[in-house]
Amino acid sequence: MENSYLQRRIAQLSVSAAAAAVLAAGSSSLAASEVRLNASHQWPGGQGDFRDEMVQILADRAAESDTGLEIRVYPDSSLYGAREQWPAIARGRLDITALPLAYAGGRHPEFNLTLMPGLVKNHDHAQRLNESAFMDEIVEVMEDNGVKVLAHTWLAGGFGSNEQCITAPEDVDGAQIRGAGQSFETMLSAAGASINSMPSSEIYTALQTGVLDSALTSSASWVSYRLYEQTECVTPPGDYALWFMYEPILISKASFNDLTEAQQQVLLEAGEEAEAFAYEAAQESDQEMIELFREQGVEVAFMDDSDFEAWRSVAEESAFPQFVESTPRGQELLDKALSVD
Repeated sequence: MENSYLQRRIAQLSVSAAAAAVLAAGSSSLAASEVRLNASHQWPGGQGDFRDEMVQILADRAAESDTGLEIRVYPDSSLYGAREQWPAIARGRLDITALPLAYAGGRHPEFNLTLMPGLVKNHDHAQRLNESAFMDEIVEVMEDNGVKVLAHTWLAGGFGSNEQCITAPEDVDGAQIRGAGQSFETMLSAAGASINSMPSSEIYTALQTGVLDSALTSSASWVSYRLYEQTECVTPPGDYALWFMYEPILISKASFNDLTEAQQQVLLEAGEEAEAFAYEAAQESDQEMIELFREQGVEVAFMDDSDFEAWRSVAEESAFPQFVESTPRGQELLDKALSVD
């Protein structure tokens, strides 16, 4: 009798243990599907900067997806500084970022071609570059370093100064300027400017304190950082835009590979939506810059064909050869980019 009771009790405990194991496995599976990704970028949050809005599209679609995926957005360099984001995402410490890729040009010189004077003619040309062998090469470098592209984005921009209008190369002779990227800095130095390198988020204070008297940055940054408060004249994108910069949304491959297939699909589709949104928003940002700066009493000047060709000549004698000499297969990569009509 006693042995029979013990046998039944052992059987009950075994069933209970098995049930607990099943529940634990189910709980573990559920926990595995509940994922929070951190997204970092340098631009103001919730203030209409479309780069912040692009990242927010990903966060919104994740929240709506019912796949257990959450994206927490850290704007305004609140999680990582502007130049800390590439090493963080490449090493898997950061999940998602919206990043001016040329910021990582010191680590990967190929990226300097994504901010090359006169390379991109207009926003439609930028779209064609996205589908080119040139971009395939850039994406391969990112993939080899543990980073995946979710959205391709190009922004136009221009000059601004608190001293004079800048349209031609001679206008920067003696200027203290923020050039944004090695290729532009090489060209501007060749034109006689002194260079101060910094993220766009630091331009306002530098202009205010006299560290800079001039700057080059995107239309979106001229607006978002209220740089009209520190400038007398700007040269925004018009019929001619010397400055185009590639600023994609990126995800750590390690983070992406840890997601379920459904979660991955949410991010891929959201990336396509963000890319399409940015194409329109970037062009609207150019016009917004023109209108806002005029409203604020800042003089607005535009480059003409002769100005553009003069800058292009300086770049061809300085930034182009510097890129080729400092980059493995640099000439081949430059030729691929220049071959895109």
